[in-house]
Amino acid sequence: MTYTVSSMRKPPEGYAWSRFGQPEYTDWLDESLSWKHTCYIGDWSFLWQHRITGPDALAMLGDITVNSFASFEIGQSKHAIHTNKDGKVIHEGVLTRFGQDDFMLHGRGGFWAAHYLSQTDYDARVERDDWFVLQVSGPESVNVLEKASGDSRLRETGFMRVNALTIAGHEIWALRQGMAGEIGFELQGPMAFKQDVYDRIVEVGQAFGIRKLGARTTMINHLEACFPTIATDYIPAIFDADMTEYREAFTASMPSFAQPAYIAGSYDGTDISDYYRSPVELGWGRNIKFDHDFLGREALEAEKAAPRRAMRTLVWNSDDVADVFASLFRQEDHYPFMDMPRDQRGFMWADKVTVGDGLVGVATSRGYSYFYRQMLSLCTIDVQHSEPGTEVVVHWGRPDGPQKAVRATVAPAPYKPDRRRADLRRA
Repeated sequence: MTYTVSSMRKPPEGYAWSRFGQPEYTDWLDESLSWKHTCYIGDWSFLWQHRITGPDALAMLGDITVNSFASFEIGQSKHAIHTNKDGKVIHEGVLTRFGQDDFMLHGRGGFWAAHYLSQTDYDARVERDDWFVLQVSGPESVNVLEKASGDSRLRETGFMRVNALTIAGHEIWALRQGMAGEIGFELQGPMAFKQDVYDRIVEVGQAFGIRKLGARTTMINHLEACFPTIATDYIPAIFDADMTEYREAFTASMPSFAQPAYIAGSYDGTDISDYYRSPVELGWGRNIKFDHDFLGREALEAEKAAPRRAMRTLVWNSDDVADVFASLFRQEDHYPFMDMPRDQRGFMWADKVTVGDGLVGVATSRGYSYFYRQMLSLCTIDVQHSEPGTEVVVHWGRPDGPQKAVRATVAPAPYKPDRRRADLRRA
Protein backbone atom coordinates (compact mmCIF):
# COMPACT_ATOMS: atom_id res chain seq x y z
CA MET A 1 0.00 0.00 0.00
CA THR A 2 1.18 3.51 -0.81
CA TYR A 3 0.57 5.89 2.08
CA THR A 4 -0.32 9.49 1.21
CA VAL A 5 -1.85 12.29 3.24
CA SER A 6 -5.09 11.75 1.33
CA SER A 7 -5.24 8.03 2.11
CA MET A 8 -4.56 8.67 5.79
CA ARG A 9 -7.48 11.09 5.99
CA LYS A 10 -9.90 8.26 5.20
CA PRO A 11 -10.06 5.72 8.04
CA PRO A 12 -11.95 2.46 7.58
CA GLU A 13 -15.49 2.18 8.91
CA GLY A 14 -15.59 1.59 12.61
CA TYR A 15 -12.00 2.73 13.14
CA ALA A 16 -11.43 3.62 16.76
CA TRP A 17 -8.85 3.18 19.46
CA SER A 18 -10.44 0.47 21.59
CA ARG A 19 -7.24 -0.42 23.38
CA PHE A 20 -8.25 1.14 26.73
CA GLY A 21 -11.35 -1.02 27.16
CA GLN A 22 -14.53 0.23 28.80
CA PRO A 23 -15.32 3.89 27.99
CA GLU A 24 -16.37 4.86 31.51
CA TYR A 25 -16.72 3.27 34.94
CA THR A 26 -18.19 6.06 37.08
CA ASP A 27 -18.18 8.81 34.45
CA TRP A 28 -15.39 10.62 32.64
CA LEU A 29 -15.82 13.82 34.66
CA ASP A 30 -15.35 11.98 37.94
CA GLU A 31 -12.52 9.83 36.60
CA SER A 32 -10.62 12.87 35.29
CA LEU A 33 -10.34 14.25 38.82
CA SER A 34 -8.90 11.04 40.24
CA TRP A 35 -5.22 11.74 39.56
CA LYS A 36 -5.48 15.13 41.29
CA HIS A 37 -7.43 14.14 44.39
CA THR A 38 -7.12 10.37 44.96
CA CYS A 39 -5.75 7.94 42.36
CA TYR A 40 -6.74 5.71 39.47
CA ILE A 41 -5.93 2.28 38.13
CA GLY A 42 -5.64 2.00 34.37
CA ASP A 43 -4.72 -0.85 32.06
CA TRP A 44 -1.93 -0.40 29.51
CA SER A 45 -1.41 -4.11 28.92
CA PHE A 46 -1.98 -3.60 25.20
CA LEU A 47 1.55 -2.18 25.00
CA TRP A 48 3.97 -4.52 23.28
CA GLN A 49 6.87 -5.82 25.36
CA HIS A 50 10.14 -7.12 24.00
CA ARG A 51 12.86 -8.69 26.12
CA ILE A 52 16.30 -7.82 24.77
CA THR A 53 19.16 -9.97 25.99
CA GLY A 54 22.74 -10.94 25.21
CA PRO A 55 26.25 -9.53 25.69
CA ASP A 56 25.81 -7.02 22.83
CA ALA A 57 22.27 -5.94 23.75
CA LEU A 58 23.28 -2.55 25.17
CA ALA A 59 25.61 -1.74 22.27
CA MET A 60 22.86 -2.58 19.80
CA LEU A 61 20.35 -0.40 21.63
CA GLY A 62 22.82 2.48 21.63
CA ASP A 63 22.91 2.47 17.82
CA ILE A 64 19.19 3.18 17.56
CA THR A 65 18.48 5.25 20.67
CA VAL A 66 19.13 8.95 21.30
CA ASN A 67 19.59 8.36 25.04
CA SER A 68 22.93 7.92 26.72
CA PHE A 69 23.71 4.54 28.23
CA ALA A 70 27.00 5.63 29.76
CA SER A 71 25.19 5.30 33.06
CA PHE A 72 22.39 2.75 33.17
CA GLU A 73 22.01 0.90 36.45
CA ILE A 74 20.27 -2.41 36.98
CA GLY A 75 16.76 -1.53 38.15
CA GLN A 76 16.73 1.77 36.24
CA SER A 77 14.36 2.77 33.43
CA LYS A 78 14.78 5.30 30.64
CA HIS A 79 12.39 6.95 28.19
CA ALA A 80 14.02 5.46 25.09
CA ILE A 81 13.58 7.38 21.81
CA HIS A 82 14.38 5.98 18.36
CA THR A 83 14.78 8.28 15.35
CA ASN A 84 15.31 7.96 11.61
CA LYS A 85 18.24 9.40 9.68
CA ASP A 86 16.56 12.83 9.67
CA GLY A 87 16.14 12.87 13.44
CA LYS A 88 12.37 12.26 13.36
CA VAL A 89 10.79 9.91 15.88
CA ILE A 90 10.16 6.34 14.73
CA HIS A 91 9.06 4.97 18.09
CA GLU A 92 9.58 5.58 21.79
CA GLY A 93 8.92 3.67 24.98
CA VAL A 94 10.19 2.69 28.41
CA LEU A 95 13.39 0.64 28.56
CA THR A 96 14.25 -1.07 31.87
CA ARG A 97 17.47 -2.81 32.76
CA PHE A 98 16.71 -5.92 34.81
CA GLY A 99 20.18 -7.48 34.61
CA GLN A 100 23.63 -6.97 33.18
CA ASP A 101 22.48 -8.21 29.75
CA ASP A 102 18.72 -8.25 30.31
CA PHE A 103 16.40 -5.43 29.19
CA MET A 104 12.65 -5.03 28.74
CA LEU A 105 11.35 -2.50 26.21
CA HIS A 106 7.69 -1.49 26.47
CA GLY A 107 6.07 0.06 23.40
CA ARG A 108 6.56 -0.26 19.66
CA GLY A 109 10.32 0.22 19.75
CA GLY A 110 10.95 -3.50 20.18
CA PHE A 111 9.85 -4.08 16.60
CA TRP A 112 12.42 -1.56 15.38
CA ALA A 113 15.10 -3.13 17.59
CA ALA A 114 14.35 -6.58 16.17
CA HIS A 115 14.50 -5.27 12.60
CA TYR A 116 17.79 -3.47 13.20
CA LEU A 117 19.32 -6.47 14.93
CA SER A 118 18.45 -8.68 11.95
CA GLN A 119 20.79 -6.55 9.83
CA THR A 120 23.78 -6.77 12.18
CA ASP A 121 26.00 -9.45 13.69
CA TYR A 122 25.48 -8.35 17.31
CA ASP A 123 25.30 -11.17 19.85
CA ALA A 124 21.85 -10.30 21.13
CA ARG A 125 18.23 -11.46 21.01
CA VAL A 126 14.93 -9.58 20.77
CA GLU A 127 11.90 -11.65 21.73
CA ARG A 128 8.24 -10.81 22.37
CA ASP A 129 7.12 -11.15 25.95
CA ASP A 130 3.67 -11.13 27.52
CA TRP A 131 3.49 -8.88 30.55
CA PHE A 132 0.65 -6.88 31.98
CA VAL A 133 1.06 -3.14 32.55
CA LEU A 134 -1.18 -1.46 35.12
CA GLN A 135 -0.84 2.18 36.10
CA VAL A 136 -1.72 3.38 39.58
CA SER A 137 -1.29 7.13 39.72
CA GLY A 138 -2.32 10.06 41.90
CA PRO A 139 -1.52 11.41 45.37
CA GLU A 140 -2.93 8.31 47.11
CA SER A 141 -1.21 5.78 44.84
CA VAL A 142 1.69 5.01 47.16
CA ASN A 143 -0.70 4.50 50.09
CA VAL A 144 -2.85 2.09 48.07
CA LEU A 145 0.13 0.04 46.90
CA GLU A 146 1.75 0.02 50.31
CA LYS A 147 -1.41 -1.42 51.84
CA ALA A 148 -1.93 -3.89 48.99
CA SER A 149 1.62 -5.21 49.33
CA GLY A 150 2.26 -4.66 53.03
CA ASP A 151 5.70 -3.38 51.98
CA SER A 152 6.90 0.05 53.12
CA ARG A 153 10.06 -0.23 50.96
CA LEU A 154 7.99 1.09 48.09
CA ARG A 155 8.56 4.58 49.50
CA GLU A 156 12.29 4.17 48.89
CA THR A 157 11.82 3.79 45.13
CA GLY A 158 13.61 6.49 43.14
CA PHE A 159 12.09 8.14 40.11
CA MET A 160 12.36 5.89 37.02
CA ARG A 161 13.49 2.98 39.18
CA VAL A 162 11.83 -0.39 39.72
CA ASN A 163 11.16 -2.17 42.98
CA ALA A 164 9.87 -5.68 43.59
CA LEU A 165 6.45 -6.00 45.25
CA THR A 166 4.24 -8.90 46.22
CA ILE A 167 0.54 -8.31 45.61
CA ALA A 168 -2.16 -10.99 45.80
CA GLY A 169 0.59 -13.54 46.33
CA HIS A 170 2.43 -12.64 43.13
CA GLU A 171 5.87 -11.06 42.91
CA ILE A 172 5.75 -8.23 40.39
CA TRP A 173 7.67 -5.07 39.54
CA ALA A 174 6.66 -1.49 40.36
CA LEU A 175 8.22 1.20 38.17
CA ARG A 176 7.95 4.67 39.63
CA GLN A 177 7.09 7.12 36.82
CA GLY A 178 3.74 8.95 36.79
CA MET A 179 2.16 9.50 33.38
CA ALA A 180 -0.43 11.79 34.96
CA GLY A 181 2.19 14.20 36.26
CA GLU A 182 1.60 12.93 39.81
CA ILE A 183 3.15 10.27 42.02
CA GLY A 184 2.56 7.10 40.10
CA PHE A 185 3.66 3.54 39.54
CA GLU A 186 3.50 1.18 36.61
CA LEU A 187 2.99 -2.39 37.76
CA GLN A 188 4.46 -5.09 35.53
CA GLY A 189 4.60 -8.84 35.55
CA PRO A 190 3.46 -12.02 33.80
CA MET A 191 0.01 -11.68 32.21
CA ALA A 192 -1.28 -14.62 34.25
CA PHE A 193 -1.02 -12.46 37.41
CA LYS A 194 -2.87 -9.45 36.01
CA GLN A 195 -6.44 -10.01 37.17
CA ASP A 196 -5.44 -11.03 40.71
CA VAL A 197 -3.28 -7.93 41.05
CA TYR A 198 -5.91 -5.65 39.52
CA ASP A 199 -8.69 -6.94 41.77
CA ARG A 200 -6.58 -6.64 44.92
CA ILE A 201 -5.66 -3.04 44.17
CA VAL A 202 -9.28 -2.10 43.45
CA GLU A 203 -10.36 -3.78 46.70
CA VAL A 204 -7.76 -2.04 48.84
CA GLY A 205 -8.14 1.23 46.96
CA GLN A 206 -11.78 1.74 47.93
CA ALA A 207 -10.71 3.24 51.26
CA PHE A 208 -8.56 5.75 49.36
CA GLY A 209 -11.11 6.78 46.72
CA ILE A 210 -9.51 4.89 43.82
CA ARG A 211 -11.18 5.09 40.41
CA LYS A 212 -10.98 2.76 37.46
CA LEU A 213 -9.80 4.81 34.50
CA GLY A 214 -11.97 4.53 31.40
CA ALA A 215 -11.06 5.10 27.79
CA ARG A 216 -12.89 8.41 27.42
CA THR A 217 -10.66 10.29 29.83
CA THR A 218 -7.46 8.21 29.76
CA MET A 219 -5.52 10.50 27.44
CA ILE A 220 -6.47 13.74 29.22
CA ASN A 221 -3.68 13.04 31.70
CA HIS A 222 -1.23 12.92 28.76
CA LEU A 223 -2.53 16.31 27.63
CA GLU A 224 -2.39 18.04 31.00
CA ALA A 225 1.02 16.57 31.84
CA CYS A 226 2.41 16.91 28.28
CA PHE A 227 3.22 13.40 27.19
CA PRO A 228 3.03 13.56 23.38
CA THR A 229 1.77 10.29 21.97
CA ILE A 230 2.38 8.38 18.76
CA ALA A 231 -0.46 8.60 16.19
CA THR A 232 -2.00 11.42 18.26
CA ASP A 233 0.69 14.11 18.30
CA TYR A 234 2.95 12.78 15.57
CA ILE A 235 2.99 10.18 12.82
CA PRO A 236 5.81 7.63 13.21
CA ALA A 237 8.60 8.33 10.73
CA ILE A 238 8.26 5.03 8.90
CA PHE A 239 6.69 6.10 5.60
CA ASP A 240 9.79 7.12 3.66
CA ALA A 241 11.17 4.93 0.87
CA ASP A 242 14.15 3.78 2.92
CA MET A 243 11.77 2.44 5.61
CA THR A 244 9.65 0.29 3.30
CA GLU A 245 11.03 -3.05 4.47
CA TYR A 246 10.61 -2.18 8.13
CA ARG A 247 7.17 -0.63 7.64
CA GLU A 248 5.88 -3.77 5.96
CA ALA A 249 7.19 -5.97 8.76
CA PHE A 250 5.88 -3.61 11.43
CA THR A 251 2.36 -3.20 10.05
CA ALA A 252 2.08 -6.96 9.55
CA SER A 253 2.64 -7.34 13.31
CA MET A 254 0.01 -4.79 14.33
CA PRO A 255 -3.64 -5.48 15.19
CA SER A 256 -6.26 -3.55 13.24
CA PHE A 257 -6.63 -0.77 15.84
CA ALA A 258 -2.98 0.21 15.42
CA GLN A 259 -2.95 0.41 11.62
CA PRO A 260 -1.05 2.76 11.24
CA ALA A 261 -2.48 6.24 12.00
CA TYR A 262 -5.05 8.55 10.50
CA ILE A 263 -5.08 12.30 10.02
CA ALA A 264 -7.81 14.88 10.57
CA GLY A 265 -8.01 18.61 11.29
CA SER A 266 -7.42 21.87 9.45
CA TYR A 267 -3.66 21.51 8.99
CA ASP A 268 -3.22 20.57 5.35
CA GLY A 269 0.17 18.91 5.07
CA THR A 270 1.31 18.07 1.57
CA ASP A 271 3.47 15.09 2.56
CA ILE A 272 3.28 12.57 5.37
CA SER A 273 6.65 13.79 6.63
CA ASP A 274 4.91 17.09 7.50
CA TYR A 275 3.36 15.14 10.39
CA TYR A 276 6.64 13.70 11.65
CA ARG A 277 8.20 15.28 14.74
CA SER A 278 11.68 15.29 16.23
CA PRO A 279 12.41 14.74 19.94
CA VAL A 280 13.28 18.45 20.15
CA GLU A 281 9.87 19.49 18.80
CA LEU A 282 8.12 17.11 21.21
CA GLY A 283 9.92 18.54 24.25
CA TRP A 284 12.29 15.60 24.70
CA GLY A 285 15.52 17.43 23.86
CA ARG A 286 16.97 16.73 27.30
CA ASN A 287 16.98 13.01 26.48
CA ILE A 288 19.27 13.47 23.49
CA LYS A 289 22.93 12.83 24.31
CA PHE A 290 25.77 13.01 21.82
CA ASP A 291 28.19 10.75 23.69
CA HIS A 292 27.54 7.94 21.18
CA ASP A 293 26.71 7.46 17.53
CA PHE A 294 23.09 6.76 16.65
CA LEU A 295 20.77 7.02 13.68
CA GLY A 296 19.78 10.67 13.25
CA ARG A 297 22.60 12.12 15.37
CA GLU A 298 23.83 14.64 12.80
CA ALA A 299 20.37 16.07 12.19
CA LEU A 300 19.61 16.33 15.90
CA GLU A 301 22.94 17.98 16.71
CA ALA A 302 22.04 20.79 14.32
CA GLU A 303 18.45 21.06 15.55
CA LYS A 304 19.28 21.01 19.24
CA ALA A 305 21.83 23.79 18.70
CA ALA A 306 19.26 25.97 16.93
CA PRO A 307 15.70 24.67 17.50
CA ARG A 308 13.00 26.04 15.21
CA ARG A 309 9.95 24.75 17.05
CA ALA A 310 9.03 24.01 20.66
CA MET A 311 6.30 22.12 22.51
CA ARG A 312 3.73 24.24 24.33
CA THR A 313 0.17 24.04 25.66
CA LEU A 314 -2.57 26.18 24.10
CA VAL A 315 -5.53 27.37 26.18
CA TRP A 316 -8.49 27.78 23.84
CA ASN A 317 -10.92 30.69 24.22
CA SER A 318 -14.05 29.35 25.91
CA ASP A 319 -16.49 31.61 24.03
CA ASP A 320 -15.07 30.51 20.68
CA VAL A 321 -15.24 26.85 21.72
CA ALA A 322 -18.84 27.30 22.84
CA ASP A 323 -19.69 28.65 19.39
CA VAL A 324 -18.44 25.42 17.84
CA PHE A 325 -21.04 23.52 19.85
CA ALA A 326 -23.69 26.18 19.24
CA SER A 327 -23.23 25.79 15.49
CA LEU A 328 -24.82 22.35 15.74
CA PHE A 329 -28.11 24.10 16.57
CA ARG A 330 -28.01 26.47 13.61
CA GLN A 331 -29.45 25.65 10.19
CA GLU A 332 -26.36 26.61 8.17
CA ASP A 333 -23.23 24.47 7.89
CA HIS A 334 -21.84 23.67 11.29
CA TYR A 335 -18.26 23.15 12.46
CA PRO A 336 -16.92 19.63 13.03
CA PHE A 337 -18.07 18.18 16.33
CA MET A 338 -15.67 18.46 19.26
CA ASP A 339 -16.01 15.12 20.99
CA MET A 340 -15.78 15.33 24.77
CA PRO A 341 -13.49 15.19 26.50
CA ARG A 342 -11.51 14.48 23.31
CA ASP A 343 -11.78 12.61 20.03
CA GLN A 344 -12.24 8.89 20.64
CA ARG A 345 -11.27 7.63 17.20
CA GLY A 346 -7.50 7.73 17.53
CA PHE A 347 -6.80 10.34 14.86
CA MET A 348 -3.84 12.62 14.75
CA TRP A 349 -6.17 15.62 14.77
CA ALA A 350 -3.84 18.37 13.61
CA ASP A 351 -5.09 21.97 13.41
CA LYS A 352 -3.17 24.88 11.95
CA VAL A 353 -2.15 27.67 14.30
CA THR A 354 -1.61 31.17 12.96
CA VAL A 355 -0.51 34.64 13.96
CA GLY A 356 -1.87 37.15 11.45
CA ASP A 357 -1.65 35.46 8.07
CA GLY A 358 1.32 33.29 8.98
CA LEU A 359 1.32 29.61 9.94
CA VAL A 360 3.25 29.30 13.21
CA GLY A 361 2.35 25.87 14.54
CA VAL A 362 0.20 22.76 14.63
CA ALA A 363 -2.17 21.97 17.51
CA THR A 364 -2.78 18.35 18.53
CA SER A 365 -4.36 16.40 21.41
CA ARG A 366 -7.24 18.86 21.77
CA GLY A 367 -9.13 17.93 24.94
CA TYR A 368 -11.33 19.29 27.68
CA SER A 369 -9.87 19.43 31.18
CA TYR A 370 -12.71 19.23 33.66
CA PHE A 371 -10.25 20.02 36.46
CA TYR A 372 -9.22 23.31 34.84
CA ARG A 373 -12.60 23.87 33.08
CA GLN A 374 -10.65 24.67 29.91
CA MET A 375 -10.20 23.33 26.40
CA LEU A 376 -6.49 22.64 25.95
CA SER A 377 -4.21 21.27 23.28
CA LEU A 378 -0.57 20.60 22.78
CA CYS A 379 1.15 22.60 20.06
CA THR A 380 4.38 22.33 18.15
CA ILE A 381 5.01 26.04 17.60
CA ASP A 382 7.70 28.26 16.08
CA VAL A 383 10.16 29.32 18.76
CA GLN A 384 9.60 33.05 18.11
CA HIS A 385 5.91 32.64 19.04
CA SER A 386 6.39 30.19 21.92
CA GLU A 387 6.54 32.65 24.84
CA PRO A 388 3.73 31.94 27.34
CA GLY A 389 1.05 34.59 27.04
CA THR A 390 1.39 34.91 23.25
CA GLU A 391 -1.99 35.17 21.49
CA VAL A 392 -2.54 32.85 18.52
CA VAL A 393 -5.47 31.49 16.51
CA VAL A 394 -6.32 27.80 16.13
CA HIS A 395 -8.38 26.93 13.06
CA TRP A 396 -10.85 24.22 14.04
CA GLY A 397 -12.24 22.35 11.05
CA ARG A 398 -11.24 20.61 7.87
CA PRO A 399 -9.00 21.86 5.08
CA ASP A 400 -11.94 21.97 2.64
CA GLY A 401 -14.80 22.70 5.04
CA PRO A 402 -16.06 25.19 7.62
CA GLN A 403 -13.35 26.41 9.98
CA LYS A 404 -13.81 28.24 13.25
CA ALA A 405 -11.06 30.67 14.21
CA VAL A 406 -10.53 29.92 17.90
CA ARG A 407 -8.47 32.39 19.86
CA ALA A 408 -5.88 30.72 22.07
CA THR A 409 -3.10 31.63 24.46
CA VAL A 410 0.30 29.97 24.63
CA ALA A 411 1.00 28.35 28.02
CA PRO A 412 3.80 26.17 29.40
CA ALA A 413 3.94 22.43 28.74
CA PRO A 414 3.25 20.62 30.94
CA TYR A 415 0.25 22.74 31.88
CA LYS A 416 -0.34 20.87 35.10
CA PRO A 417 2.46 21.18 37.71
CA ASP A 418 4.78 18.17 37.63
CA ARG A 419 4.63 16.31 40.96
CA ARG A 420 6.10 12.99 39.81
CA ARG A 421 9.22 13.36 41.91
CA ALA A 422 7.48 14.22 45.18
CA ASP A 423 8.94 12.80 48.38
CA LEU A 424 7.17 9.47 48.95
CA ARG A 425 7.99 9.55 52.64
CA ARG A 426 5.60 12.47 53.02
CA ALA A 427 2.87 11.21 50.73
